Order: sequence, then C-alpha cells, then structure tokens
Amino acid sequence: MAEHQAAWLSFTALLNDSLQQQQLVKLVLSKYQGTEPALQRLEVTPVQLKDSWQLKFLYQYQTNHVTKNYPAAQAATVLDGLLTEFAQANLQSTQHSAQLSKSKKGKYLLATKQQAQTAKIESHNRAKQRYVEQSRPFLTALGVTDSRGEIIPSMSNKWKQINKFIEILSGAVKDTGLLERAELHVADFGSGKAYLTFAMHDYFRHSAGIAAQVTGVELRQSLVDLCNNTATQLQLDGIRFAQGDVKHFKAQGINVMVALHACDTATDYAIHMGIRTGAEIIMCSPCCHKEIRPQVQLPAVLSPMLQHGIHLGQEAEMLTDSLRALLLEAYGYDTKVFEFISLEHTSKNKMILATRRQKPKPRAPILAQIAALKQFYGVRQHCLEQLLQHSADENAADEVTPAT
Repeated sequence: MAEHQAAWLSFTALLNDSLQQQQLVKLVLSKYQGTEPALQRLEVTPVQLKDSWQLKFLYQYQTNHVTKNYPAAQAATVLDGLLTEFAQANLQSTQHSAQLSKSKKGKYLLATKQQAQTAKIESHNRAKQRYVEQSRPFLTALGVTDSRGEIIPSMSNKWKQINKFIEILSGAVKDTGLLERAELHVADFGSGKAYLTFAMHDYFRHSAGIAAQVTGVELRQSLVDLCNNTATQLQLDGIRFAQGDVKHFKAQGINVMVALHACDTATDYAIHMGIRTGAEIIMCSPCCHKEIRPQVQLPAVLSPMLQHGIHLGQEAEMLTDSLRALLLEAYGYDTKVFEFISLEHTSKNKMILATRRQKPKPRAPILAQIAALKQFYGVRQHCLEQLLQHSADENAADEVTPAT
C-alpha cells in the first residue's frame, strides 16, 4: 500500500470514529480544488437538535455562507465525497488532532497527535427565558398548572400571557428605579380571575423582594370573593380584592397602575387615575374604542379609504390611542404603544406602557399636536383630555386664596 494511501485511510478512520463515538470537536476543510464556484472552505461542528446529535456544515463562499445540518451517518457519507476536493483537512476530536495535506502531485501526508479536549456542542434548543417560575403555588391554585407543576395544555396561552406581561413589567420597574423601593402599591383594575394580579404579587414579593401591596379591583362580586378566597388559601400577605370599577374607585399613592381590556372610556379613567395618583408605571390594554368613531369627520383625501367600516374602525382606534399616548407624554410620561401578545379570548392585544419621566418636557408643543389631530379628524371631545382638564381646574381652584 502506497504511503499516501495509508495516510488517507488513517485520516478517514479517525474521522469516522470521531463521528460514530460523537467525539468530533471540529473539522476544517480548506484549499478547495473542486468545481463549485466561489467555495473556499468547509467547517463542520457538532450541534444538538432536539434529542439528536448532528453535524453542522458551514460552507464558506467568497460572498456568503451556507449552513446545512446532517445526522452523523449522513454526514459521514457527505464528507467521504468531499474530502478529495480539498487539499487540506484539519480534524480535532476529544482524543486526537490530525492534519491531512495533499501535495501538488496528489500525495497525502498525515500528522497526528493524541490530545484530550472537550467538545463544545452548539444547541439549537434554546430554553425560553421564563419570568415566572412554573413551580409557583399560585399557578396551581388558578388552574394554570397541575399538581405536578406541569402546564395544563388548555392554559398554555394564559401561561405565555403571564410571562410576557411580567417581562414587560420587570423592564418598566427597572427603568423607573422601583427596584430600589422597600415597598410600593400596585392596583389592577378589571382584575377578573386575577391571573396577572397574582403574578404581579408573586413577582414583587418573591422575585424582586419588594413588600408590594397589590389591590385587584373587579366589578363582579363573585370573582372578588373567589380571588380573596384563593389568596387566603395560599396564605398570601399584601394582596386583596375589592368590588368596584375604575370610574368610582378611590385610590391614592399608586406606584403601578394596570388596566387590561378596560372597555372604551374606562381606559381613559384608568390612565387619569394613574396620572392623578402619580404612578411611576401605567399599563393599559385598550378595548372597545367607541367614543371617537362617531365623531370622526372624514377628510376628503381619506374618504375613499375610510368609507369601509373596518378601515374607519381601525383609524378611530389608532387615533384614540395616539391621543392617549400624547396626553401621557404631555403629563410627564415616556410612552410606548406596541403589540402585547395574542390572548386566548380576544384579539385586542395592544398595550400602552407609560413610565414617569424624571425630567419634564414642555407641555405646550404636545398639546398643540393633540389639537391639530383633533381638528384634522373633526374630533370635538376626548374623555381623557376632559378628565385631565377637570383635574387641572380643580387644582387651580384649590390654589385660590379666599378673600378676607
């Protein structure tokens, strides 16, 4: 057997053994001599796909890279056909390193040495970061998880919603510096079955270590009783539920104000309460935009587009929430409007997130933008604007000193 043939066979034996034993660290084929245009180099590394150990082939071309994944057996077949097309091959396994080189005359030379190293396996099974621990007792009490702490299949959407909500909340808490507080007050208006109310309590008390007092406000007395009983069963401190609605509930000193799916102008009352009480964080998911739509007078240029009811509804919804965001900006908040998450019971998934600004902005330019939007669309009144103006008038009246 010729020496160059022995070198080839020894290298392929080492390569196949590293694949069969799942000991490959890296294989690099370089100095391409085949017919494929612009291919320069091939790098092969192990990758974990679900429960399968596979090989990632990174084909490096002159202007781009192409990645393909193969099971070990198929990878061995592909490599067997490729090795002859490269003049140099460098193999790194957990047991050996080997360098195979082909001379201009087509002879192979092999250099090997034993070594011990650990294979770093890239994983495509990225574990999703969870902001709520799946083992938390409140999840079982609310029927999100079973007795073993596993997510009940029918509640998977709710589980995603809880985690996304706490992810957004935790970012806002960090931005506003509330993590430095020893205690704070959280109010959740329209708390319903209180999945998110309990999640907020758990986040502040368990994860953030803050003695938060969480109040869930719900119009339906049956749900108020149910949630208070759940809190009692879990022996939770700092969480309670009260009957009422955002229009009439009296609250002071709220740090975090939440109102998800408050219908129509109830969202305006919730935002107004957050501003009035000086909340550092206001989180709203508006629903049922009814106030603005009947007022909209179609500008001539938009008439062909907004003559369709669905388009007019979407335009009125966008206008309503834009006015809300601008009013929050005018009253000292940095505001974001974005898609929250697709919920299991409704397609209304927009969120308005407002965090109180440290340094005030001039209010007049923002109010001018609001006035221009109202004039353009023919809007005569907007609930939140009226509530804020009424509060301003009350404050001005309180500052007047009676004549003596």
